Amino acid sequence: MSTPSSPAYSHTIGIIALIGSMASLCIGTSFAKSLFSEVGAQGTTTYRLAFSALLLWCVWRPWRFRLNRKDALSIVLYGLSLASINFLFYMALRTIPLGIAIAIEFIGPLGLAIYSSRKKIDFLWIIMVATGLYMLIPQQDSITALDPVGVVYAAIAGAGWALYIIFGQRTRNIHPGQASCLGITVAALVVLPFGIGHAGTTLLNPSLMLFGLGVAIMSSAIPYSLEMISLRALPRKTMSVLLSLEPAMGAVTGVILLHELLTFAQWLAIAFIVSASIGCAVTSRHPIRDDMEKKPT
Repeated sequence: MSTPSSPAYSHTIGIIALIGSMASLCIGTSFAKSLFSEVGAQGTTTYRLAFSALLLWCVWRPWRFRLNRKDALSIVLYGLSLASINFLFYMALRTIPLGIAIAIEFIGPLGLAIYSSRKKIDFLWIIMVATGLYMLIPQQDSITALDPVGVVYAAIAGAGWALYIIFGQRTRNIHPGQASCLGITVAALVVLPFGIGHAGTTLLNPSLMLFGLGVAIMSSAIPYSLEMISLRALPRKTMSVLLSLEPAMGAVTGVILLHELLTFAQWLAIAFIVSASIGCAVTSRHPIRDDMEKKPT
């Protein structure tokens, strides 16, 4: 029987925390989508990043740590990648289902992992991803065709995610709390003009602001905290495999909370991309997310 101090108990807690992290992220994103009718994807992204930044400033108090010019530039690039991920992903969610958006976005870090690995087995993962993408490509003669603009937004968000990994590596010499806090602050400042331009003074509505705060907590504060627990309890490869299930979890959450019904072909496409992600994580020396903590969105 596992005790609170045993490795098996710690491993179990780590798995539960990671699943809770993904669930909270997907639920928070589903709630965020319900704000689109009030402040648009632009305003919702502004809420999420601004409140996340405020929460992190309260927790980490980044002014306590020194920052040189080189590190400041790294944080700016890191923040720009964060802004692109959040903004473009929410823009994609306006017209395509949550699970599909996550699956398409996942191709960014997956592609980077495959490029970094360059093993023969990676050709199999490339074929599986290509098959999944082909099944998701909008077919003009189909009533279930995806909006091509939404697909493009999700794909570019995936590229932003890959850049986030690259630029995140450059912040390794910076205190993680300071890097996260200042990076999200940069992202919030970049997105703010888009939010104001679209929603204007509606952003100042107290009830909407409270809802936006809830989205930030569900989508950033809770997932980030739970993942810190799992990082201490689980091997990197185990985390990568489990995190690969996120598109499927997003699809299920979309069905339950947003009533986004997917076709069999779309479920199968998600399965191909998830399987490729798991395979890459298992066979790669450097799992998909070895060089980053979970995308703080």
